[in-house]
Amino acid sequence: MFSQKTYTTRRETLKKNMGKGLLLFLGNDEASCNYENNTYPYRQDSTFLYYFGLNYAGLSAIIDIDEGREIMFGDELTVDDIVWMGTQPTLHEKCSATGISELMPSASLADYLKKAQQKAQQIHFLPSYRPEHKIKLWNLLDVRPGEENSSEDFVKAVVDMRNYKTEEEIDEIEKACLITADMHLAAMKTIRPGIYEYEVAAAVQEVAQRNNCTLSFPIIASIDGQTLHNHYHGNKIKAGDLFLVDAGAETQRGYAGDMSSTTPVGGKLTERQREIYKIQSAMHDKSVEALKPGIAFEEIYNISARVMVEGLKQVGLMKGDACEAVNEGAHALFYPHGLGHMMGLDVHDMENLGEIYVGYGGKPKSHQFGRRSLRLARDLETGFVHTIEPGIYFIPELIDQWKTKNKLAHFINYELAETYKNFGGIRNEEDYLITETGARLLGKRIPRTVEEIET
Repeated sequence: MFSQKTYTTRRETLKKNMGKGLLLFLGNDEASCNYENNTYPYRQDSTFLYYFGLNYAGLSAIIDIDEGREIMFGDELTVDDIVWMGTQPTLHEKCSATGISELMPSASLADYLKKAQQKAQQIHFLPSYRPEHKIKLWNLLDVRPGEENSSEDFVKAVVDMRNYKTEEEIDEIEKACLITADMHLAAMKTIRPGIYEYEVAAAVQEVAQRNNCTLSFPIIASIDGQTLHNHYHGNKIKAGDLFLVDAGAETQRGYAGDMSSTTPVGGKLTERQREIYKIQSAMHDKSVEALKPGIAFEEIYNISARVMVEGLKQVGLMKGDACEAVNEGAHALFYPHGLGHMMGLDVHDMENLGEIYVGYGGKPKSHQFGRRSLRLARDLETGFVHTIEPGIYFIPELIDQWKTKNKLAHFINYELAETYKNFGGIRNEEDYLITETGARLLGKRIPRTVEEIET
């Protein structure tokens, strides 16, 4: 946890911004894996963490702006709990650390909300993403699953606070990024012909755990880098493969790091790999150079895509005007995802609250393939933390589909693209803070140019 003042100040700001009503926060419960008492690793809801700091299961909270009350709902541990879990702080002690003095049993939450409904008080809640939240909203407010109508005002108020990182948050993210960088360095030192992907994944996870961190998302460690979210780790690694790792650490306070690296197995790139790697590196460099407050992140994405098109023209894979190719979406055959996403208490920060609010500032998203996958497009502002992660991929099924339709053939050399089907993919990723004058790399630099990665 941060200091008590951090959480009380956050709640006061939220109350001021909302003005009136009742704000309902549902903490996460334990989630069973294959039987009730064998649970997945516990992770508290990030917005609950942001305003209350309590990383414990079985809690809910209310900020009743109209009544001037802040109430935590939960139950003290029984002796049976302590037998299995050991001595724990009391609920009163936990709440005192976050500045909450009013406690009520969990069972009284329903009665409190029922009384609020009877007096026609406006009850605000956030979008639900876990099954127990949906069931709780049904039981507490008679909101049926699939019919949740969360409060847009509440969502906007939370997003407008969490998007801007404070100094103590930046310090915590930096800590996660430093450990994340070490995770990737460990992977680079482990990768060699003859071992399996899961051995690299194990080396990556060891670094996180050795630094008292968890993973901010499941590890991607694969020779099949063309599959964007590939969590299979069963392939044997051979010389000449490109090995893509996407992994991040999460600190005890819940803040995330997120980096990607692509390493040639055996230490040297082939000539074809070298050509594509240099293009991806140029995409990354030009994106970073453009970072500053006031520029739309979508424009930086456009810059990265135009750099890729110009590079692929040089090797014969694309043709025509780069601006027109990007406007029409031809680049997405080789670059089918966005350039980056916000990052903080969630590795994709506040994704459960909606990309329209978090990454677009309320503006509509594009429906164009590739561009529609941008998680961040809005104007950048001081205090934003986000990733930069352009990539180049050769996805056989996508090449086949586009070629069959002769899609955008005036920009794409399909005959040559056919010969790249066994190439895989390249992605390198870093984390940046937008400052008053530009941007600052968080963590430390890991090898990502041709020369650095071969060294």
